[in-house]
Amino acid sequence: MDGNIRKLIEQAWDQRELLKETTVRKAIQATIEALDRGAIRVAEAIGTEWVTHEWIKKAVILYFLIQELQTIEVGPFEFYDKIPLKKGYENLGVRVVPHAIARYGSYIGPGVILMPSYVNIGAYVDSGTMVDTWATVGSCAQVGKNVHLSGGVGIGGVLEPVQASPVIIEDDCFIGSRCIIVEGVRVEQKAVLGANVVLTKSTRIIDVSGSEPEEFRGVIPSRSVVIPGSFPKKFPAGEFNVACALIIGKRKESTNLKTSLNQALREFNVPV
Repeated sequence: MDGNIRKLIEQAWDQRELLKETTVRKAIQATIEALDRGAIRVAEAIGTEWVTHEWIKKAVILYFLIQELQTIEVGPFEFYDKIPLKKGYENLGVRVVPHAIARYGSYIGPGVILMPSYVNIGAYVDSGTMVDTWATVGSCAQVGKNVHLSGGVGIGGVLEPVQASPVIIEDDCFIGSRCIIVEGVRVEQKAVLGANVVLTKSTRIIDVSGSEPEEFRGVIPSRSVVIPGSFPKKFPAGEFNVACALIIGKRKESTNLKTSLNQALREFNVPV
């Protein structure tokens, strides 16, 4: 985008009185419009690293400050909010099942299917992805191509602190029912998560598929097949089991097709 837009947003972030100026408000609005089109995104892969663009997150936060509450009517339904709903799904090539909701400022790629679900501002949902029933994609979360977010999945959002990385789900992943992924955890390409896996930055992710356990934090390696687990931990009151995630194997080449993702779990007797 125009470097002047970024400069205006950075200035307004430090000097909130500038939000009264038309040029600043237009810069913020142009940024959100670009997010909505997918022309820019809060985080992107540059080489092998994911980079978070703090100035775009600042623009999202400032957008809330310049927007006024308004009544939004959709048929018999009424909402009262600052952020409009996303529109024009037919032209975008997106299938939207009632009562799916995506906020303006989120990007929904062609071929995406939104079952009754929720996608927040700043989120990026790439082409061919399924957002299943009651799944949520939080603000600024990044979801790749041909991902399946199963029923009730919670992909956490983050706006502040602005330097915090969003949750990233890379291409061709399968996220099982009721999984929760928050605090900027990254799930690398073609990973498969069984039902009820909970991942935070502090969650111990233990690869138990080899002769010796190998531990990760904050990232699920590519092609991993993951299930919920637990490990014993001593507390003043005694020893109790604490939740973790277990990598029990690698997804096979034969399960690359989206239609056969469930097989990747069945091969390890893992519930979807």
